[in-house]
Amino acid sequence: MRVLFKAAAGILLAAAAVLPVSAQELSIMAPAGPGGGWDQTARSLQNALQTEKLATNVQVTNVPGAGGTIGLAQFVSQNKGKADALIVGGYVMVGAILTNNAPVTLDQVTPIARLTGEYEAIVVPTSSPIKTMGDLVAQLKADPGTVSWGGGSAGGTDHITVGLIAKAAGVDPTKINYIPFSGGGEALAAIVGGKVTAGISGYGEFEQQVKAGKLRVLAVSSPERLPNVDGPTLKESGIDVEVQNWRGVWAAPDITDEQKASLISMIEKVNASKTWQDTLATKGWANTFLAGDAFADVLKQEIEKTTAVLKEIGLVK
Repeated sequence: MRVLFKAAAGILLAAAAVLPVSAQELSIMAPAGPGGGWDQTARSLQNALQTEKLATNVQVTNVPGAGGTIGLAQFVSQNKGKADALIVGGYVMVGAILTNNAPVTLDQVTPIARLTGEYEAIVVPTSSPIKTMGDLVAQLKADPGTVSWGGGSAGGTDHITVGLIAKAAGVDPTKINYIPFSGGGEALAAIVGGKVTAGISGYGEFEQQVKAGKLRVLAVSSPERLPNVDGPTLKESGIDVEVQNWRGVWAAPDITDEQKASLISMIEKVNASKTWQDTLATKGWANTFLAGDAFADVLKQEIEKTTAVLKEIGLVK
């Protein structure tokens, strides 16, 4: 009888080790300041996990700096083997790792799922004399240095998109005047306040200010016009550029295959939930869900493609 009890206890302990949540807290790191896309993604994930009762207590922490690479390094060093820790990131982090020559890379964390996609929007204050993308490009061609672009971290999606816009317009991408901000709130304040000529980010970060009449959308980086967005595409504006930002979630290094499978299952349930689907609709995020090994394979391709783009526009040697 005692042998059977010990065996049963061993099974329960093993099961508890596999389950990443429910019996313990779950932490999600947003490796950026409050207000930006990663922060919004982390807090939306937190809300869905708790609303759908997939986790009992989810905490979000912000660790801004260097396109997410500071947070990534901290996440790797502090969470090895822990199945109760997640970090959000995406295309921006891929570029930042390359441009910062970061010592810690996405190879050192466990890919769980790609979650969302979002197109870039180029905006100006409504008081700006720049009324169209054509106006902005004309100034860019006349003197690239006079056009200051406010966006996310150096080497991220925003920076890459500006470089591609310059290249498509026949302007040397290395001459662009790009001003990076580590948090969406800080960037938004600078853009609305006219501290930069134009702002660039995912449309969701500008939506409230656009609806309030404080910002004007010059163009979006989608292949076709976006529903409920009053602005043309870059291609309509004569700039042959199409860029989609994406965001995903990773787990800590050195977790077991069983723990990884459990986390993937949890995020798959989030993705299928009404709470998450409502969040996607509200924020205008595309559902680009891709889990596990399929995500890992696409991530490898994204890193290779981003390396080539960054070299082409002079951000990586």
